[in-house]
Amino acid sequence: MTDPTRFTGGNDSTGRPGATAPTARTGGPTGPTTPIRVLICEDQQLVRAGYVTILGAQPDVEIAGEAGDGRSAVEQAVRLRPDVVVMDIQMPVLDGIEATRLLAGPDAGAPIKVLVVTTFNLDEYVYEALRAGASGFLLKDAPPADLINAVRTVATGDSLLAPAVTRRLIGRFADRIRPGTDPRTNAHTPLTDLTAREYQVLELIAAGLSNAEIAAQLVLSHETVKTYVSRILTKLGLRDRVQAVVFAHRNGVVTATG
Repeated sequence: MTDPTRFTGGNDSTGRPGATAPTARTGGPTGPTTPIRVLICEDQQLVRAGYVTILGAQPDVEIAGEAGDGRSAVEQAVRLRPDVVVMDIQMPVLDGIEATRLLAGPDAGAPIKVLVVTTFNLDEYVYEALRAGASGFLLKDAPPADLINAVRTVATGDSLLAPAVTRRLIGRFADRIRPGTDPRTNAHTPLTDLTAREYQVLELIAAGLSNAEIAAQLVLSHETVKTYVSRILTKLGLRDRVQAVVFAHRNGVVTATG
């Protein structure tokens, strides 16, 4: 990920609406659709105001609300049901990792997509954020365009984590991802619903390959791979690609060494 300028500036306004316009959630200009509703969770008022200004200026984004601590973030997210929560890791009262776990983790009744932002480019933070259920990870000093793209990407149900980062994390934290028995020997797992090709695609996703890399390796079109990924997520009850990677490693589809 790139890391140039820090987000600052803007007015500290709450619930600022944006205009309805064609949105990236539909993947193209198919006519007016509902805007992406975003909840900003950041304890530094100046940084929070910058997020509001940058995202609120986009025609396809609406600021649903703001929160200055983790507990408030959880309460507002449950009440407002935004499409995306932009969550700082270091938050008072309740830290961003725990807040993310409550909103997007395995015990969340109705998971909400969370984009985690932090000043620390540490594997530990990335790993814990993804374990907690985050759909993406972004540094605070990334350019405004990266923040905008990240929100749109997460809103579509895709994950925001480069394949290279996925591979690095798998290697760094492989000992913490405990695979069970070979899933193909268990007749009572969601994996049994996958076709042989879908299982193969899941293996490659878990290995950190992008859709383009999967398409090249399996000699398929990019659109065909996207269709397979969508079917895999639906059948396994997963929200995005990040969850698919974690699921695959936890269930023994692949190991860190392949």
